Amino acid sequence: MSTDTATAVDFWFDPSCPWAWMTSRWVDEVATSRNLDVTWHVMSLAVLNEDKDVSDDYKAFFPRALRYTRLVAAAKEEYGQAIVKPLYDALGMQIHPGESKDPDIVIPQALAEVGLPPEFAEHSLGDAYDPQMRASHFDGIERVGQDVGTPVIAVNGTAFFGPVLSPAPKGDDAVRLWDGIVAAASFPGFFELKRSRTVGPIFD
Repeated sequence: MSTDTATAVDFWFDPSCPWAWMTSRWVDEVATSRNLDVTWHVMSLAVLNEDKDVSDDYKAFFPRALRYTRLVAAAKEEYGQAIVKPLYDALGMQIHPGESKDPDIVIPQALAEVGLPPEFAEHSLGDAYDPQMRASHFDGIERVGQDVGTPVIAVNGTAFFGPVLSPAPKGDDAVRLWDGIVAAASFPGFFELKRSRTVGPIFD
């Protein structure tokens, strides 16, 4: 009998965040070499910043971002956990590599890709599942504190923000980075390692 027990990973994302997107691609890459059991959860930059003093340009981004988080939350509630990752992938491919900024184009195409009915797009405009969306958000953010963003990752219960990557590493580089970050995050006294970004999101 195999002793290769899967590593439990929880990943919180806002579909609009390019940095979360690249980190998710990295986790996907690691999962091709390591036995990861990843559960994907929605979080919201709009909720995270709702009581913060942010720029008008950043505030203008939140209504669009909120539509995507509401859509994912609704899909999870109505169709189950298994739909979350495919829907995130379908949204993210258009939003990030595809550089589409119009949710009225992104959402119908993503729904078609994952086999959900076109009328499901209405959930992106309503707040029926906001309690579940906010609960998912705070489940992630309360593990790491309010002064971070997306993504949040928990590995066997040890949670951390990030990592922020550009581009997402591949192959042995991806696995080596995974091992190092998980090792660092598992140390109870380790809190922060940071340097200024010198490049923007690179979608390869």
